[in-house]
Amino acid sequence: MISSKIKPLFNALTSILHQKQGKYTSELLRSPGEFGLGQVPLKWKPTGATNMICGFCATGCSLKVHLKDKQAVNLSPNIDYPVNLGMACPKGWEALSPLKSDERAGFPMIKDGKGGYKEISWHQALERFTDKMKDTQKRHGKESVAFLSTGQIPTEEMALLGALTKFGMGLLHGDGNTRQCMATAVVAYKQSFGFDAPPYTYKDFEESDVIVLVGSNMCIAHPIMWERICKNPHNPEIIVIDPRKTETAMSATQHYMIDPKSDLVFFYGLARILINNGNINEEYIAEHCNDFETFKEHVQDYTEEMVFEKSGIPKESLHTLADTIAAGKRVSFWWTMGVNQSHEGVRVAQSLINIALMTGNIGRPGTGANSITGQCNAMGSRLFSNTTNLLGGHSFESADDRKKIADITGIAVENIPDKNGYAYDQIVDAIDKGEIKALWVIATNSAHSWIHHNKFKDTLKKLDFLVVQDMYQNTATAKEADLILPAAGWGEKDGTFINSERRIGPIKKIAKAPGQAMADFFIFKLIAHYWGVGEMFKEWETPEKVFQILKKLSRGQPCDFSGITDYKMIDEQGGIQWPYAEGENDTSNERRLFSDGNFYHKDNKAKFIFESPKKLPEPCSVEYPYTLLTGRGTSAQWHTQTRTKQSDVLHKLYPENIYVEINPENARSLHIKPYEKIRVFSKRGTVEAQALLTPTVKPHQIFIPMHYKDINKLTFPSFDSYSRQPSYKYCAVNVEKIEQI
Repeated sequence: MISSKIKPLFNALTSILHQKQGKYTSELLRSPGEFGLGQVPLKWKPTGATNMICGFCATGCSLKVHLKDKQAVNLSPNIDYPVNLGMACPKGWEALSPLKSDERAGFPMIKDGKGGYKEISWHQALERFTDKMKDTQKRHGKESVAFLSTGQIPTEEMALLGALTKFGMGLLHGDGNTRQCMATAVVAYKQSFGFDAPPYTYKDFEESDVIVLVGSNMCIAHPIMWERICKNPHNPEIIVIDPRKTETAMSATQHYMIDPKSDLVFFYGLARILINNGNINEEYIAEHCNDFETFKEHVQDYTEEMVFEKSGIPKESLHTLADTIAAGKRVSFWWTMGVNQSHEGVRVAQSLINIALMTGNIGRPGTGANSITGQCNAMGSRLFSNTTNLLGGHSFESADDRKKIADITGIAVENIPDKNGYAYDQIVDAIDKGEIKALWVIATNSAHSWIHHNKFKDTLKKLDFLVVQDMYQNTATAKEADLILPAAGWGEKDGTFINSERRIGPIKKIAKAPGQAMADFFIFKLIAHYWGVGEMFKEWETPEKVFQILKKLSRGQPCDFSGITDYKMIDEQGGIQWPYAEGENDTSNERRLFSDGNFYHKDNKAKFIFESPKKLPEPCSVEYPYTLLTGRGTSAQWHTQTRTKQSDVLHKLYPENIYVEINPENARSLHIKPYEKIRVFSKRGTVEAQALLTPTVKPHQIFIPMHYKDINKLTFPSFDSYSRQPSYKYCAVNVEKIEQI
């Protein structure tokens, strides 16, 4: 039974919850019967269509959701939105399908002691959550409980989670799965520019006359961005720098097939040629940059001979690339996971930033050093999840920042940690060492996606208590859980996403979550009450009210969006890029940073940052002579396939079984024929896959898409020392034919 103290709080909160969740749907939620709550009157009846941001990647396309009898029945791309201009990739067209899956989690569940799970009430689930987490803290200390969250829930939910855990529950250690995709870019921008600030707008794809794509198979991973390049009227040079001849490389005007993880030497050698040929903007450097002279001296060691030795790119080709960049009037540099997921990714990203700065290719249309984001709300996570920084890009270590956050939120400053918590890999290590005993995982499938996952799954078994909060009940991580909390998915909740170009866009509730599943926002609200800190978050009543708090937190920051009045304004203007400060009248749909040459360091200057390359953590050897590369498989796959596999259409658009791309030369030497089963093994595990013979990978390199569940049995757990981002893109493996019996 519910105590007399808790019941009024629960009833009040669930009443609010039902009113808010009933806003966009005709099917009304009922609370668990024991609470005696009836139906709540429907306040808004949807008709026709409504626009909202896609919930897959961070391109941030707008989809027009068509409604019939108050139900979402279909969707189409929004032709008026400045991101996708009426286009959608296969995932966007099928965005509604994952909501209808039979694998959805509809009720809280606990292990039944017989190898399965049994349903329990929300009250039982929340009491169990609170009792177990508090008991763990009592026995092992407050830092013995941690959380791992996501880049795939709305910004308002991330902020509430981060505030609840760090300020209310006393959890120092928490991180998001954006550590796996964007941490490198975050640190690179912070160090070089003074703030995590991707400077571009998608219009730059159409304004450049030279486009340099590094470690980005844009045709597959970000097809709508590739379509924007195809709309470029300037007949641009499209340069791809990638170890594989990807679909994007095949469409490029120049492809530099560098050896894996030789990129830092390659870009230092390129910078040396540009500097020595006088193809730099000395006036821009003098006015807007620091430390160029030491960078100039540093790169003199990276001769054409060294570049060829490390990267395999000959002198003539390197000079052709330098001449192309030098001749460009508007050169843009774009990178994604091929750079970020590296043992030295921060310095590689900064080698691109350095070239953009020294050639003056920043702050103008068609220019920039531009990181392409992965998850739909990775930018929201970067700014407001309370993991890599204090809310709104502030610092946990700054007393002034902590006071600002306390004053705005009304939360006692003593509740705000004065130091950063562990990064993702450090949380995993702390579990392995027995320091962290309870873990809360929200909207991520770590048991599939985390590097070297055989060890990760063994590590999870060392926990006393594992809670998984997800829209599906049978992910690899949920199968390890002691308690499963059923969450609503995209299309079943309200809030905002922030895309790669810093554009804030709306998502809306256009479908009812199954069973008793709730929006993560309201799960967090209930946990706050059960934990006894509900009063601390009384102003955080709804997603839109939280958005108003976040506006205040952003004021005065580079990401200031205090000029946005409400969700309606965002919707009507086709999304709004930050910064958009109070009093600002710029309603342009395309807004880039640094047009005035001012950066976010105290002296308003950017920094040239560089370092000598580090040794490969796991070089190839006689025993393991092949380099394993990983990446996107097709535009119909997404991450761990948790959602895309729920669509029959998407399922037909990619190979069902895991495959490995191998060069025909190696296949001949191993007597491997097309589509035969082969075995790939590293020091950590073994994978069996179908052989796909193709010259798109070099000899002694192989490629396996990241989406299949076995891939991370092979990967080597190395991390960038600055960003703590895992290096998924390189490890040493061997290959052998599986003899048929």
